[in-house]
Amino acid sequence: MGEPERTEDGHFVVIEGRRWRATDPAIPDDVAAELRKVLMAARRAVGVALRAGEDPAPARARVQAAKVALGERGTPWWEQTLEERRARWERGLPHHES
Repeated sequence: MGEPERTEDGHFVVIEGRRWRATDPAIPDDVAAELRKVLMAARRAVGVALRAGEDPAPARARVQAAKVALGERGTPWWEQTLEERRARWERGLPHHES
């Protein structure tokens, strides 16, 4: 499977006819890969919680935080300065201290 189709402005990808916000292209490849690992772990945790009959809200909050860090949710990355974008993705990294 190749790269998904992007809208002309690059802000969205189109998958099976549905438009989704694209990951911020300014995120360095290694950082984006790390954030995707965080996202996938959080998604797995949602499934584990659901199968165990537990509240998935904490895991869903981690999914949301990872999606925001990737620029796929929250303030659109194309409306942010590069400094704001960098701060956003750095907050999503596992080693980040608040």
